[in-house]
Amino acid sequence: MSPQPTASETVTYLKSLPAVRDRAEQVYAKAEAGQLKHFDVDFTKLNDVAKFVVSLIKRDFDPKEIPNIPPHTRLRHFDVGNVDRIHKLVESWKGRVDTMETVRRLVDLTVVSVLLDAGAGDRWTFEVKPDDIQKVSRSYPRSEGLALASLNMFREGRFSSDIHRSHQVDADGLCNLPLESLREGFQVDDQKNPLLGLEGRWELLRRLGFALKQHPEYFSLGENTPIRPGNMVDYLIKDSRQGDKTVISIESLFRVVIYGFAEIWPTSRTTYQGVSLGDVWPCDALLRPNASPDSTEHFVPFHKLSQWMTYSIMEPFETLLNVEWENANLLTGLPEYRNGGLLIDLGFLTLKEGEEARGLTNYKNNSTKPGQPAVEVVPTFEPNDPVIIEWRAMTVATLDRIAQEVRTLLALPTLTLAQVLQGGTWNAGREIASVSRPNTKGPPIAILSDGTLF
Repeated sequence: MSPQPTASETVTYLKSLPAVRDRAEQVYAKAEAGQLKHFDVDFTKLNDVAKFVVSLIKRDFDPKEIPNIPPHTRLRHFDVGNVDRIHKLVESWKGRVDTMETVRRLVDLTVVSVLLDAGAGDRWTFEVKPDDIQKVSRSYPRSEGLALASLNMFREGRFSSDIHRSHQVDADGLCNLPLESLREGFQVDDQKNPLLGLEGRWELLRRLGFALKQHPEYFSLGENTPIRPGNMVDYLIKDSRQGDKTVISIESLFRVVIYGFAEIWPTSRTTYQGVSLGDVWPCDALLRPNASPDSTEHFVPFHKLSQWMTYSIMEPFETLLNVEWENANLLTGLPEYRNGGLLIDLGFLTLKEGEEARGLTNYKNNSTKPGQPAVEVVPTFEPNDPVIIEWRAMTVATLDRIAQEVRTLLALPTLTLAQVLQGGTWNAGREIASVSRPNTKGPPIAILSDGTLF
């Protein structure tokens, strides 16, 4: 009999990338055995989902472009409206900063933008005024709107404590960020333009500032220098293997993200032996009746925000520093409502009857609150509801299978999961949602967002 893992080993495992796929696969095995608690699964629909994704890829990309679909990262959202805003931003720095500082700045921007990317709700938009990049005024909702708002605030120096270095994010700038500055930056009007979880986002950024100060090994370049997310660039380059190409293990980057930002998570998140685990949740489909009270065998890690951030940080390293990532295939699909919604809208997953009724009761109760629009009724749940946990776990495991089907249908075995997500499942989830729920274009299951679940 093998010895029981120590508390430290258990925490290390649950905060690792392999644990995400491992535990999601265990939930999928329960689905195959007909033992899910909250969803019914029609496995015959898997190929239909893959075919729908492939049809959109073929529609949106020239056949010669498909092998070069860009990866699914936060930087894609800055390009909305076919405007390459990041290129314009980088061009504005040329001649004034070197390549390392350029990457530091892009990492700064990426980190805050990812952290601000929780669900915005159906009523909020961000208006981009005419400028030298976009000639006409236009409003953007959801992820793209949040991305452009974060980019605008970054350019205005709202996250910097140094008026002479506005294009940076630093710990003091975040810790001293006024709520009103964030409200103004997001163009929030509680009546006309309400944003879900504004105060939750504000607290998240303030906790980020605290986390940066707690981990100088990753985020400080020495005394009298600002403590910044972007300083992880220097740490990772120092930790790299040099040769014809600079090679960095994906585990090294993920470790910085998962441990360096550990303090951002609310105290309500799952803990084990007094240690916060972050985006890790108990899944009742994996809970054995005779399990001990302190068992973690039913804990399912997602680390969605951490993986989203990892995917996004990888890109400037690759394009500007010629870095090659080792073991990047450890990253999983992202368990968020576009990918997960695709599985429900195309019939692969269906809420069990009792859960559907419970979710609709939740919707009814929530719709009576001030400011809640009573349109497009969908089952509604809190982020920690067992329905949401099971849905997210099935999403992670199913995305691997969809990706394999997509590669087969396109005869492109080297297409990465990040490309399938971008090309891909995320767009397919959004497109089917806009057809199924044209008023809100929202997901088939609503999550009551507090600005901290991603």
